[in-house]
Amino acid sequence: MTTLTQEPSNPYAPPQAEVSDDGNANIDSVPHLASRGSRLGAWFLDALIGSTLGVAPLLIGTDFGALMRAATADDLDGMLGAMSSSAIVGFLLGLAIWLGLTLYFVAKNSQTVGKKIVGIKVARSDGSRASLGRIFWLRNMVNALPSAIPFIGNFYSLVDHLCIFGSTNKCLHDRIADTIVVDA
Repeated sequence: MTTLTQEPSNPYAPPQAEVSDDGNANIDSVPHLASRGSRLGAWFLDALIGSTLGVAPLLIGTDFGALMRAATADDLDGMLGAMSSSAIVGFLLGLAIWLGLTLYFVAKNSQTVGKKIVGIKVARSDGSRASLGRIFWLRNMVNALPSAIPFIGNFYSLVDHLCIFGSTNKCLHDRIADTIVVDA
């Protein structure tokens, strides 16, 4: 008679192994999700810095009296003429500086300028580093396509940002790119 411990081995049985929790696991290696407030703060700083670099030269180099007269007359050429060439060059230069800084920080640390200031960054869902390509293409460009559709884009953008109120603090663009935003 065979007992349970003496049963013949079954070649089709799953492997048996003792599993135990490792008491020495490094809990600090698990990324801590960034708060909704810090994400909002980083977005606000990015918008403020980007608009300041781009809009400030336009404000300085525009004749607002001429702009208002041309706008009242629906004169597009007059509106463009109200802006000096230095204002347009300044706008393009500011835009290039903002884009350069953003690409530099995203490539280096997976952070925009605002995220760098606030102390958060983008990572893959498993906590590993998110590449510039993943952030640019999946998180930004794929997400911008539906946003560009009239009426539907506004609804999509709203749904995208409201998804942050889920249990994982992930916007729709985070889900598309398989990313999370964590404390840096």
